[in-house]
Amino acid sequence: MTLTLSHGPLSGAPPQSVNYDIEGPAHRLFFQQFPRRVRAVIGGETVVDTRDGKLLHETGLLPQLYIPLADVRSDVLEASDHTTHCPFKGQASYWSVRVGDQRAENGVWAYPEALDGAAWLRGHLALYWQAADAWFDEDEEVHGHLRDPYHRVDVRQSSRHVRVLLDGRPVAETDRPMLLSETGLPNRYYIPPEDVRRDLLTESPTRTVCPYKGTTTYWAFADGDRRVDDVAWSYPEPLEEATKAGGHLCFLHESVTTEVDGEPLR
Repeated sequence: MTLTLSHGPLSGAPPQSVNYDIEGPAHRLFFQQFPRRVRAVIGGETVVDTRDGKLLHETGLLPQLYIPLADVRSDVLEASDHTTHCPFKGQASYWSVRVGDQRAENGVWAYPEALDGAAWLRGHLALYWQAADAWFDEDEEVHGHLRDPYHRVDVRQSSRHVRVLLDGRPVAETDRPMLLSETGLPNRYYIPPEDVRRDLLTESPTRTVCPYKGTTTYWAFADGDRRVDDVAWSYPEPLEEATKAGGHLCFLHESVTTEVDGEPLR
């Protein structure tokens, strides 16, 4: 996914089909300005408010926001004895965050004496995403993590014939899927609900959040004694990039057989 995962140019397995070599360590760091204001709220108080945040793209990891010291509320930070060491960035110091009765232990870290190859990290702090109650990108609350500028979602109408079978039994068939392409991930086929055997599906309590597509509702297959949990999912209220797939169902390839134009998906 994006620059640092899957076969991105900064991943651990960069693509072969290029006419250049990237010289340097196998574990790569890329520090880049984030283009918008970011705020983090804990216990009803804003503890981070920055217009100068930076994204650290690091091989094998999702991008991490680093914030200038001046843009983090120092009065809510409590120094910790906890430390960790990264061979690529250096020794990390930690702070806990206390707002009223709420405390995020070791929720903030920094590299005060970052290695020379990552010297630009000095003077910046990072806050664990889950340590905050809410994050805002400009004035919109965001969930999961900040959106990576190098990650995108495209949804296109398609006339491919898609058939989904479970234990050899058709559970969905359509000639009008929505084809969703997402950076670094396989294409997914979203099927109109009218073309799905809804009598074989029951809504699951499972919910997940995708920063690019929205909150996911899951569905279980249930027929007699046979049950497969979370075999399909949908986005009832998708974010703008996935609007055209809203309400459509996508099936987990590992749990079903999906055929596209008569050929099984691998």
